Amino acid sequence: MDTQTIEILGRNRLIDELLVAGLEVALPLRDRGIDLVAYVDLAAVVSRFAAVPIQMKVASTRAFSIDTKYAKISNLVIAYVWGLRAPEHAQSFALTYSEAVDIAKAMGWTETASWAKGAYSTSAPSKKLCELLAPYKMSPDAWRKKVSTITNIPLKKSPQSNRR
Repeated sequence: MDTQTIEILGRNRLIDELLVAGLEVALPLRDRGIDLVAYVDLAAVVSRFAAVPIQMKVASTRAFSIDTKYAKISNLVIAYVWGLRAPEHAQSFALTYSEAVDIAKAMGWTETASWAKGAYSTSAPSKKLCELLAPYKMSPDAWRKKVSTITNIPLKKSPQSNRR
């Protein structure tokens, strides 16, 4: 599969996960560091609009990257969607930028020449990296909790999230 196909599959998988979680999704018309916006349906909250920008990182197998250019986007979630070559093994992880940097620090990547240039990536995640990512593995309830935590708006459990 070519990279465009992988990106389309990843976006559609991520949109599906967010919708099953009872969240709404908007697609920005231009790519300025935000690939999707997950937001809470106004019927689900009474106080204010709540939205979270998402930057996707998709891979046919597994890959992890972090880039300092994303530090400037407030409340950004980086969604890593792995295993798109075999959908039955696909999984996703969602981290805030600071959580991703914390993992980069734990891996020692922030001390590398690549990081000094502004980014680090690997297409062969180690066992240690996979263990560090495990708490960020997403499910419908995990997506709702992530959005609720970032926006500081309590969200009720979605009846849709029981579908999976």
